[in-house]
Amino acid sequence: MRLGFPLAETPDAAAREAGRRLFAGEVSFLKGVVAMDGLPPPDRPEICFAGRSNVGKSSLINALTGRKALARTSATPGRTQEINFFTIPDGPYLVDLPGYGFAKAPPKVVEKWQRLLKAYLSGRASLRRAFVLVDARHGIKPVDQEIMALLDSAAVTFQLVLTKADKVKAAERDRILSQVRERLAPHPAAFPEMLLTSAHKGSGIETLRATIAGLANGA
Repeated sequence: MRLGFPLAETPDAAAREAGRRLFAGEVSFLKGVVAMDGLPPPDRPEICFAGRSNVGKSSLINALTGRKALARTSATPGRTQEINFFTIPDGPYLVDLPGYGFAKAPPKVVEKWQRLLKAYLSGRASLRRAFVLVDARHGIKPVDQEIMALLDSAAVTFQLVLTKADKVKAAERDRILSQVRERLAPHPAAFPEMLLTSAHKGSGIETLRATIAGLANGA
């Protein structure tokens, strides 16, 4: 019997090429948004990336786009305090959301950007999919389940992306995957395949590009 929430298979040649073409042009930073009225017009599909502070969102976006410093990276959790929009020529917006959970910032600042995060996820009609990033070393934590429950209530399909896969020992991988599958099961908005990635090694990036290209083309 096939396991629930299997890892996504390697895309076929056509899908890989579509992903390569989508990210072949220059991806550029559009704007950082600190309030809902600052969002750009919803004139194209949007793909967003959500995850706990310091889960590796910026590193993954940089690897995905082939740009070393497109998204800012920081060793300090909670550095990203805006919704950052990036444009792809003739493609969707890529949206880097503020990290949720632990953050080294004043409580009022944390509360403000968490409200913005929830408002965006609940009210953006052009949002096609949320990629929820989870550190492959630690699996799903309660704060991840909170954001997944919000996505359930907003009827926004989300796909789990395990990051930092190169840092997981082989003996630990099956245990982590089992925990993740168990905690994904109750969420109706969860897409039925997971992605396993390493921004450092480049593994899973081609599959993620192909997935985004499919979403951009209405697949």
